[in-house]
Amino acid sequence: MTKKTAKKSETLTEEEYLRLRREKERHDRLYHQEDNPEISDAEYDDRRRRIKDYEDKHGVKGSSSLALASKAKGASRAKNSHTVKGRAPLPRKGKRVGAAPLKGFRKVRHSEPMYSLSNVFSPEELEEFVARLQKFLRLDEVPALSAEPKVDGLSITLRYEDGALSQAATRGDGKVGEDVTANAKHISEIPQTLKGGNIPKVLEVRGEVYMTRADFARLNAAQEAAGDKIFANPRNAAAGSLRQLDDSITAKRPLRFFAFGWGDHSRPLADTFTVARKRLKKLGFKTLTDVLLSNSTQELREYHKRLEDARADTDYDMDGIVYKVDRLEWWKRLGAVAGEPRWATAHKFAAEIAESEILDIGIQVGRLGTLTPVAHLKPVNVGGVVVSRATLHNPSEVAAKDIRVGDRVRLQRAGDVIPQVLEVVSEKRKAGSKPWKFPSFCPCEIKSAVRIQDNGKRAECSGGRDCAEQGRARIIHFASRKALDIDGLGEKSIEELWERGLIRTPADLFTLEERDGKDAPPLAEWDGWGELSARNLFNAINAKKSPPLERVIYGLGMPMIGEVAAYDLALRWSSLSALRGVAEAAGRSELSDEWHALLAVEGFAEKVARALCGWFADADNLLLVAALEGLLSPVAPKAGAGILSGKTVVFTGTLERMSRDEAKSRAKALGAKVGSAVSSQTDLVVAGPGAGKKAREAAERGIETIDEEAWLALLGDG
Repeated sequence: MTKKTAKKSETLTEEEYLRLRREKERHDRLYHQEDNPEISDAEYDDRRRRIKDYEDKHGVKGSSSLALASKAKGASRAKNSHTVKGRAPLPRKGKRVGAAPLKGFRKVRHSEPMYSLSNVFSPEELEEFVARLQKFLRLDEVPALSAEPKVDGLSITLRYEDGALSQAATRGDGKVGEDVTANAKHISEIPQTLKGGNIPKVLEVRGEVYMTRADFARLNAAQEAAGDKIFANPRNAAAGSLRQLDDSITAKRPLRFFAFGWGDHSRPLADTFTVARKRLKKLGFKTLTDVLLSNSTQELREYHKRLEDARADTDYDMDGIVYKVDRLEWWKRLGAVAGEPRWATAHKFAAEIAESEILDIGIQVGRLGTLTPVAHLKPVNVGGVVVSRATLHNPSEVAAKDIRVGDRVRLQRAGDVIPQVLEVVSEKRKAGSKPWKFPSFCPCEIKSAVRIQDNGKRAECSGGRDCAEQGRARIIHFASRKALDIDGLGEKSIEELWERGLIRTPADLFTLEERDGKDAPPLAEWDGWGELSARNLFNAINAKKSPPLERVIYGLGMPMIGEVAAYDLALRWSSLSALRGVAEAAGRSELSDEWHALLAVEGFAEKVARALCGWFADADNLLLVAALEGLLSPVAPKAGAGILSGKTVVFTGTLERMSRDEAKSRAKALGAKVGSAVSSQTDLVVAGPGAGKKAREAAERGIETIDEEAWLALLGDG
């Protein structure tokens, strides 16, 4: 972060700071314990940086005055800073260490903390890092720095006593990790005994367990063939494979290891990091070879750019470059500050743009009957995730970009959004290719006609409730992460339950267990399931019987009711029955108090209110609501901040369906702050046609960027 962007912490309130801390704890758990991150590295880093800025300003350390003051207010506060604990360099950048060890593994206390790394994002920030080194060490010249790729895997520490591997442990929370010794012994690139002479009596070697892209592709193919879990990316696959309570599973996984440093040691390996790296190789470890030693920041920048440009062709995922002061005696002088060593930093890569081939163009049917063209791609790694599909939005988008089957296209993935095709690589178009035509009929069983509306910006199935594709999509939406978030109930499972006739509405999910084995063979007897899988699914569904009311409302998939509108409705009416009563009364008369109450909801235009009333006027929808009321006990939100509270939104480009002033007003009404420029604290960028510098900056920082259509959907105006 440059000095120009480091001041936003002055506007961060205590409530926002505490919210960010809670969010960070959750994402730490998802990343380190469950190997299932929900946000991108850039999004995590932004949250962590905002926390640190606030703590630096307010002096939050240990049993801080802020914590004591908060306790006096009656609030439940953690007393320790989330950025000052000792931690080691992570494959997930920043200080993502704070997750306790998984239950089931023996806990191991690290003899030396596994520190975290600070980050730089630009050549200017690299210059600042070097200048700080010179100032601290009182040097006139730039100290020699070692540069090497930052491998995206799972960090572990290996303890050798008298040359033999005695223990392997994951990072855990930076101080206490998980004992994975039995698992680590199955990795061929982790030596059981050290080679050569002059071996230290005690040596802890630290490095990264990872999986190559080729091995990852083969593993996922095998997993899919067996009906097992498909991993999102090589890092998740490596972490999940190493942290198996049954080490025989680990033995079957293609795991590898790079050594990048050390912890406790009875005798120094060398005087410089470069020589120490060579010593690790002689001891039997695999180390990175494409490295650089230089005291020229220009050479360091050129090295960074070269590896960034080549990362798509590298057989392992890397997300940046690590710079370390080469002279080891200076490490002790430099020490650490706020849990980060002064002698090292990570220089991150910008958001990745990849190129792939369109193998086919299919149609995805949404819960409201909207038909979306989807590009089926030759699998490619984009931003750390292997993707094989990309949305093409609508018929007019395909026509405007002239996207065809067989085309080479450039695509980009920011955060956890579905990859989008940026453009066709026209010079690589195959001879004889033909323009793609939108189908005239829905792919559903009844082959309903397709209606094209809004000059090609919307296509929909005319089949209504007779379209099974819509029925499945409604249940998928209800169980999705932003709705009820039912763990383990993905599209594949819902498809199977639907094909067996066990579910037709979201309410059917909550009677699955009591009906198990009555209308079909028991779930545990289905191919690819088993007793444990069936029990886990039933438990996951039962765990959602007291969900947040706003998630239920959003999950019902009412037209024009997005996350924001669902939250506002839940805040105003505290139950489904109360909301139903208001909608029914408002639908009978637009002169009623209930109609005006709906219009009083922030952002509710007449068309939104009419859509809501129309949904509740449908007999099938009323039956669904009545069924859910008998099965669930939704919890209404307490009065307070809106769904965008604490987030900073930046608008860029031209908005076609609302003015910039209206967009800003809507964002502010929902608790968001509207920024004029993209910075490290920007949470969301809404980009319309003509978006330029701000959109590029957002992509470089990995900040979530959406178009106007997605913005309207978020507001419930789509």
